[in-house]
Amino acid sequence: MATLIIVILMILLILIALFLLNFYRDPKRTIPKGNNIVAPADGRVISIISTSRKNIRINKGLTGKIRTLTKDVAEGCYAISIFMSPLDVHINRAPINGTVKSIKHEKGTFYMAYDISKSLQNEKNEVIIQNTRLKVKVIQIAGFLARRIVCNVRKNDKLNKGDKIGMISLGSQTTLIVPDNIHLKVKINDEVRAGETIIAVLK
Repeated sequence: MATLIIVILMILLILIALFLLNFYRDPKRTIPKGNNIVAPADGRVISIISTSRKNIRINKGLTGKIRTLTKDVAEGCYAISIFMSPLDVHINRAPINGTVKSIKHEKGTFYMAYDISKSLQNEKNEVIIQNTRLKVKVIQIAGFLARRIVCNVRKNDKLNKGDKIGMISLGSQTTLIVPDNIHLKVKINDEVRAGETIIAVLK
């Protein structure tokens, strides 16, 4: 009986080790050239919202809602949300070349990240990146299992498109806010890869 328990424990430890190795993997990415915006995270596009309001409210069902600023990016914006499962690579990358203009971290209450009606009430970290042509905001959002947001950049850092800017532990969500004067290249349910998948191209 003791031998069986030891074998079971060893199998469990091996499975946990394999899961962690898979979770913390950092595959090499080929960053596309040109005037485009790339995905800040691996995962599935779960929401694309177009708005011209300075503050937006996103409704989900009858009662769900969130609020987030878009006026710090542009008058008209798209908010593109990417859900990362625990099996996705969780490293976040810069969607454009530019300078980190601001970083804002907010503590919050944990909800499932795929529930868009509540996800921006979670712990979150907002990074605004700007170059001479446009400004974007990357919002790292902690999920129910995710308890740690890592941000590896600081204000005034110079970034190349595809540079690593941080990560979120376990299942989580990243929302990208971009000006609406671009051509979107993704739709809901598309699978995207951080630093590689082109989210939009500049007009």
